Amino acid sequence: MSAQSKHYDVIRKPVITEKATMASENNAVVFEVHMDANKPQIKEAIEALFGVKVKAVNTSITKGKQKRFRGQLGRRNDVKKAYVTLEEGNTIDVTTGL
Repeated sequence: MSAQSKHYDVIRKPVITEKATMASENNAVVFEVHMDANKPQIKEAIEALFGVKVKAVNTSITKGKQKRFRGQLGRRNDVKKAYVTLEEGNTIDVTTGL
């Protein structure tokens, strides 16, 4: 496994919500990450994939809700999000894709 694919395993996808858009005004970007990923791994992956300097990484785990799917009880997956604050002058445009 190459180093590049290892980084893609850590970073799943960018989160594009109203809250994530407000965070981007403060030079932060939100990504959905692997549940086992820790902050140094996330920082290394972001710096390698996007070529930017990361100032800080904050993480949060959202527990999956119980929902009904076609009348059957089901459960959404737990999701880990990383709020990545970038150094001044660095930007990531998540709308273009990886």
